[in-house]
Amino acid sequence: MKRTIVILFILFPVLVFSKVQDTMFTLPATGASDWYEKIRLRGYAQVRHNGLLETNPDLGCEQCDRSWGNGPSFFFRRIRLIFFGQVHENVYFYIQPDLASSSGGTLNYGQIRDAYFDVSLDKKREYRFRIGQSKVPFGFENLQSSQNRLPLDRNDGLNSALSNERDIGIFFYYAPEHIRKRFSMLNREGYKGSGDYGVFGFGVYNGQLANQPELNENAHVVARLSYPFKIGNQIFEPGIQAYTGKYTLDPRRVSDGVIHRSDLTYTDQRAALSAILYPRPFGFQAEYNIGRGPEFNKINGSIDIDRLHGGYITINARLPINDQLLYPFVRLQHYQGGKKHEQDARSYHVNELELGFEWLPYPNFEIVAMYTFSQRRYEDFQIPDNFQKGSLLRLQFQVNF
Repeated sequence: MKRTIVILFILFPVLVFSKVQDTMFTLPATGASDWYEKIRLRGYAQVRHNGLLETNPDLGCEQCDRSWGNGPSFFFRRIRLIFFGQVHENVYFYIQPDLASSSGGTLNYGQIRDAYFDVSLDKKREYRFRIGQSKVPFGFENLQSSQNRLPLDRNDGLNSALSNERDIGIFFYYAPEHIRKRFSMLNREGYKGSGDYGVFGFGVYNGQLANQPELNENAHVVARLSYPFKIGNQIFEPGIQAYTGKYTLDPRRVSDGVIHRSDLTYTDQRAALSAILYPRPFGFQAEYNIGRGPEFNKINGSIDIDRLHGGYITINARLPINDQLLYPFVRLQHYQGGKKHEQDARSYHVNELELGFEWLPYPNFEIVAMYTFSQRRYEDFQIPDNFQKGSLLRLQFQVNF
């Protein structure tokens, strides 16, 4: 693992120098753009209501939306401001704070989600390194922006690998110019793409999740391969991805009395397949992952390394109606395994069906209505027997700017 990191750090400056030595040290010419012409701002905000037609207030989902159950009636789920810009021919930056983060009973405080810069190795920007805190290239739905995704929350199966999808590290991405344009078109024209994370991605990262301190000396390694093929009027994107590393449980989230490894460090490995048919006008998303990781064992009262598996399928459509867009969808998901970032690496068994639609009456305003039927068994040392079943209607109002 350490050898991989050393090689990456050695190769990075060598590749950068060999590719961009003619431009890297060129001083700006007279009349060059001022800083305010290079830096841009965009964002979005989401207001949600989860309390309609709720049949079980004890049914919750810590990973996806903590306002399930006895949470607030109306609340801000996200308030994102995104600062970005191509400040040099080979250097791009992206900083995204969220002003609606929450912790315990405190709502709406600021926290960094993304803070990275891309250093490209060629004029077409087909080869680039991404350095900083960003999304880890594992899973299509994980990489989809919450601004674009149809279901209100990411699926448990793949998102349990990275509860906030992000970490600090160095990632290498490659995609030919025409495919980068295709990635951009899929988002720009409302086909619910994942964004440009390359045809091939590889990287090393801390492995403790975003905005969390590193608790061990082992870095995670991830690789992903994905290609959007054009087949007639359709675009089909298969993908494969995997990561491996060691994860150290947060001592604050380990109960007194539970049996665990002395260093709280466990194997954390996963592999996943993705298949996406973009909605032109009908499409689907399907992903499934398998792996090993920490999970609470209620029989022994211990946290063990155990197998996990799960995924989802979403069937959707993109229906233009005059100057408006309607996206009906249905998602079925299943997950069985631990969630390393929750109390005692909480054990889960999830089956869930979601029916809904996203409606864009205006390009800058969206409404999502989604009815969820959920069965969740989630257990830890403090609550070793916890099966909840219920349904609820969820609403979201989103403005894009």
